[in-house]
Amino acid sequence: MTTGTTTGTTTGTTTGTDGKLESINPATGDVVGVHPVHDEADVRAAVARARASADWWAGLGFEGRQQVLTQWRGVITRRLAQLCDVVHQETGKPHGDAQLECALAIDHLAWAGSHAAKVLGRRRVSPGLLLANQAASVEYLPLGVVGVIGPWNYPVFTPMGSIAYALAAGNTVVFKPSELTPGVGTWLADSLREVVPDHDLLQVVTGYGETGAALCRAGTDKIAFTGSTATGKRVMAACAETLTPVVIEAGGKDALLVDEDADLDAAADAAAWGAFANAGQTCAGVERVYVHEKVHDRFVDLLAERARSVHAGVDVDAKIGPMTMPGQLDVVRRHVDDALARGGRAVVGGAEAVGDRFVQPTVLVDVPEDSEAVTEETFGPTVTVRRVRDMDEAVELTNAGKYGLGSAIFTAKRGDDLARRLRTGMTSINSVISFAGVPTLPFGGVGDSGFGRIHGPDGLREFTYAKAVTRTRFKAPLNLTTFDRTPEQDSTVATLLLALHGRASQLPKLPRRPLETIRGRRRG
Repeated sequence: MTTGTTTGTTTGTTTGTDGKLESINPATGDVVGVHPVHDEADVRAAVARARASADWWAGLGFEGRQQVLTQWRGVITRRLAQLCDVVHQETGKPHGDAQLECALAIDHLAWAGSHAAKVLGRRRVSPGLLLANQAASVEYLPLGVVGVIGPWNYPVFTPMGSIAYALAAGNTVVFKPSELTPGVGTWLADSLREVVPDHDLLQVVTGYGETGAALCRAGTDKIAFTGSTATGKRVMAACAETLTPVVIEAGGKDALLVDEDADLDAAADAAAWGAFANAGQTCAGVERVYVHEKVHDRFVDLLAERARSVHAGVDVDAKIGPMTMPGQLDVVRRHVDDALARGGRAVVGGAEAVGDRFVQPTVLVDVPEDSEAVTEETFGPTVTVRRVRDMDEAVELTNAGKYGLGSAIFTAKRGDDLARRLRTGMTSINSVISFAGVPTLPFGGVGDSGFGRIHGPDGLREFTYAKAVTRTRFKAPLNLTTFDRTPEQDSTVATLLLALHGRASQLPKLPRRPLETIRGRRRG
């Protein structure tokens, strides 16, 4: 439930007029806000202000920061309807969907603030026998200033997965929202400033790709990026110039596996929601389904029935809204056309489902595995369904893709085993995308889906550095770090090592091979 496909591009439903950024409602074309286009000097100034407030914020400690974040959470919650309306206006998604992502973001903010001390606080660790005279400890300290580059598809939930955790860890934040949703980012920063008006804890810089590139080069201590794989590579290249570390949450082509013993009604319902919710603009949504051959036809019928009950529009009965970024319509159209041209069939929807602003749900079957609709991120309300002989084939096909963000499995018995075999950062068993809503779980992918993690303890540590400290408790009977060390002491060390680590008296015996095999290899 997280990423957008383009962040920091110069295309979309926004236009620049005299250095201004107009935010457009994608469903109606109406201008809903005007924002500045911040240049490199503006971005550097914002980072400098964040740097000036970083020591104060870190100095509050875990308890002080938790109090501030709790107050901020209260402001967001009390004004939830207002925030949801901004999301609705800028993305076109229904108010209910906007409320869902805001609710999840609030829950994550609560968890990060209340668990930072336990996860990051100083704790003692064992020094080991050789350095038993030392007291050893480790803690996780804030980096300083974190830059966040967010997407447009979940403009609250996704960036808050970095913002909330970075703040809870003691960092200040400079946030560059997508050029399609600048109003959401501005709203979030303004709401925190009401709680702490005298310090720059969260600032927003708005603009296009140049603004995002400037943030990468502005001297932050880390950049957290969510967007397409292609843009993520450009972010990494820009950050490499100053050796600024990054966490990349990029695209996805998530698969859902349906075993022969699955609850087919539940699986079809989940597949429909995972594929079509938010108009399919969800990187951790469902874009591929692999179904056991014994239940394939029944599953397709059930999924088709659900797909026909969902439509995109602006009427009160519409379950999904418009494509937020007009350029994505061309991608969806190309993928559907390619699938149909190569022998695929549209059980629901098809080429005619792709309109000027909206895409109606589309279910494709018999699509070749090397088609764009299977290999590339579509990011629209379409899904491919393939028949497989068993779950081993389903796992193989899932792992063959270059993306590795999330996945889902519907099965009665084999969930844990199959989940472990899938090369994805997250897997939900008998549900879809549940992992995104659990604050204790890390969120992120492998392969072209990026690296690093947000959410959970891993997400808190992502915005810190580990600080290791030793303290001499008493004089060591055997001082290893001195030039006065004698040969006798070295001998004592060797004896200790043998006692501690040399208990295996000999290497394990290798299995004996038949003499004929050895002779045969020599002759070969």
